[in-house]
Amino acid sequence: MFSFMKYKWVFFAVSGLVILPGIFFLARYGLKLSIDFTGGTLIEIKNPKLTTSNGLTAARNDFAGEHIEIASVSPTSEGSYLFRTKTIDNAQKEKLLTKLDQTIGQTDITRFDTVGPTIGAELTAKAVQAVVLAAIMMILFIAYAFREIPQPYKSWKFGVTAVVALLHDVLVVVGLFSIFGHFFNVEIDALFITALLTVIGFSVHDTIVVFDRVRENLRKSSARTSFSQVVDESILQTLVRSLSTSITVLLTLLALILFGGETIHWFCLALFIGIFSGTYSSIFNAAPLLVLWEEKKRST
Repeated sequence: MFSFMKYKWVFFAVSGLVILPGIFFLARYGLKLSIDFTGGTLIEIKNPKLTTSNGLTAARNDFAGEHIEIASVSPTSEGSYLFRTKTIDNAQKEKLLTKLDQTIGQTDITRFDTVGPTIGAELTAKAVQAVVLAAIMMILFIAYAFREIPQPYKSWKFGVTAVVALLHDVLVVVGLFSIFGHFFNVEIDALFITALLTVIGFSVHDTIVVFDRVRENLRKSSARTSFSQVVDESILQTLVRSLSTSITVLLTLLALILFGGETIHWFCLALFIGIFSGTYSSIFNAAPLLVLWEEKKRST
């Protein structure tokens, strides 16, 4: 039987090679924040020509001509387009409207709202609180769900290990988007936080599938079977299921990345990276980390 635990340090090294560049860029350059966090202006524009690629391109050029930086563009259900930009004043708005009238014809600005930095700071704080609260609740839930695990193993260790693995996935996504922000000016917004929380849920789900099989096999194993052997057997038993589920999701996300349009492109990419990382960490990080913890306990 192939032993995953025999190569656990290789798996940890691979994770380190992926995470460390992201941590460096995160510490050095941080994340490029959108107006959801920094404040800005929301402009809703209605013009039939915006539904064509040429009309939308012309509108973008008009924004650039007025030195208005666009964060994102998304269509609305009313047939208009919502432009998220850096903060602009009424004078810039009037100049922009005049230029749009000349370029693409009669244009109506149906919405013009300024999002202050106070709202951005509140959203940032709530995002951090959501991640921390989710991690704590997961540890408590897993500790409770695994409370009948055979002695001398502790259920709370399974919870802590699962959270460490999901933090790995969060660091991978956040670190890579710090790199994307530095080189490609990719900004993070509220959708990015949604992607992070989704990745956290998927990562823990995948890890629990493996840990649940570990718990079942511990009950059936003999005293002569080592903990690492039980974990190896559990991984092999759940490997096909984990890979099948993840590959199905990844293929769907890949299609959305390629054909889903600009509005959800980076959101889907964040999900793709996080779920790929979550699948890896559940098999090659969480379980080996649990084995390492138990082996260290026995050696002391």
